[in-house]
Amino acid sequence: MRASLFPLAVIAGLGMALSIPFAAAQPPAQQKTQVPGYFRLAVGDYEVTALFDGYNDLSPKLLKGMKPEEIRALLARHAIETPGVQTAFNAFLINTGKNLILVDTGAGQCIGETAGMLPQNIKAAGYQPDQIDTILLTHLHLDHVCGLVDANKQPVFANATVYAAKPEADYWLDPTALNRVPEQAKAYFKIAQDSTAPYVAAGRFKTFNPGQSPVAEVHTTLEAGHTPGSTTYQFTSNGQSIVFIGDLVHNLAVQFEHPEVSIAFDENSKNAIASRDAVFSDAAKRKVWVAAAHLPFPGTGHIETVGKHFQWVPVEYGPYQRAAHVPLVD
Repeated sequence: MRASLFPLAVIAGLGMALSIPFAAAQPPAQQKTQVPGYFRLAVGDYEVTALFDGYNDLSPKLLKGMKPEEIRALLARHAIETPGVQTAFNAFLINTGKNLILVDTGAGQCIGETAGMLPQNIKAAGYQPDQIDTILLTHLHLDHVCGLVDANKQPVFANATVYAAKPEADYWLDPTALNRVPEQAKAYFKIAQDSTAPYVAAGRFKTFNPGQSPVAEVHTTLEAGHTPGSTTYQFTSNGQSIVFIGDLVHNLAVQFEHPEVSIAFDENSKNAIASRDAVFSDAAKRKVWVAAAHLPFPGTGHIETVGKHFQWVPVEYGPYQRAAHVPLVD
């Protein structure tokens, strides 16, 4: 009798055990962070690193020269139906093997929490801000110069000499500017002056005339319109070139198909449109790399002509050396 009771007891015990719920395993937590914002490209013997400083959402209403419904239709074709268009702040680091050159410095502390990531991304890319010896500014708008200084107005780049075109510096850094510009514009002039002030005081802010080369490796071209001294910088190595075009384009969905569309930030929209058309046409003809401050990160690619319009062909992610040139395989 006892022998027959044992299996029943075991079965009963198993039943009780099965009735106790197992402690549920916790699901993995979402990480909610992005990879570091840098991308490398080989241009000849030069190493070019695109650096993400952050972004801002710009209203499509800032675009001028098309009906709002036409602009919305173009944005919708790019799956953009939000009130604001996410617009990147890109900077670019060129290691020539001799110099470490930064083109633009991002928005720094001037925009808010969505920007100011340049220093951390420089470090993530394997460099330190104090290793940079040269900074080339395409122009002096706040989203290109605020990154020169930290929140305490101290220089971020302790060993760099900063260069800007003379017409640009004369316009923004004129001590009398605050007395002659409209009230709503004064803050932008003061930001440009405050951001460059430590470098000016240290004798490390220099200007160059249009067409002059501030450093041996670069060719400059004045492309006035967006600002009086907006400048493009071209680097060439071993038969390959890359042109840093600054703010010649702000909106991927609209301004390649319709380069005649300007933006409210342009000081002279007619000249800005002419500069954009000329640079786009030249880049498409020569098949050079193009690096833009406000196109989706990494803001690097080629420009092609499609009929009477242009098309942006972004760089494809891949191994560092393959980004420069991939032999054709038949």
